[in-house]
Amino acid sequence: MTSTLPPDPAPVEADELLAMSSSALDALFQNRPAGEIPQGPADGTIIWMPGTPLARPVALVFGATVWRGKVFRPHSGDLKNRLGPTGFPAIRAVVGPGVSWLDDRPCVLLDYSRSSRVAGWIRDEIREVSPDVYLGLAWGVGRVFGGRRLLLRFALTFAHRSAA
Repeated sequence: MTSTLPPDPAPVEADELLAMSSSALDALFQNRPAGEIPQGPADGTIIWMPGTPLARPVALVFGATVWRGKVFRPHSGDLKNRLGPTGFPAIRAVVGPGVSWLDDRPCVLLDYSRSSRVAGWIRDEIREVSPDVYLGLAWGVGRVFGGRRLLLRFALTFAHRSAA
């Protein structure tokens, strides 16, 4: 019996995602399973206006000054974002299995509505698109967004976890 699943894409680094178009990123996200809920610290890459000359400078500036990544805490079922130049842990989200608004398939859901007054209007979805690299979708939720709107994409890169 032959498999009907598409082959795994070639491994990709977060930096390479910046050069891809929005439609290519969405196709990559849709082609991957939810993956495991990650744990520990991840370096973040903001992917805004992907595939354009602005993508890389925006990622560099905002990555150095605003958002550095996330720290997943499996013991408490949540995460904290790493903010500012020092990566100060703040803005909590509840982490668990969910269903993506992009394709109605399983994803790892990062739910701010139940844990943050500051970011309660944000919903993130992630899937592992390459070993230790997750692609995320950040949705704005509520009246100001007309219900829900995809705001930007992001990548999370975890330090390589070697086999013990």
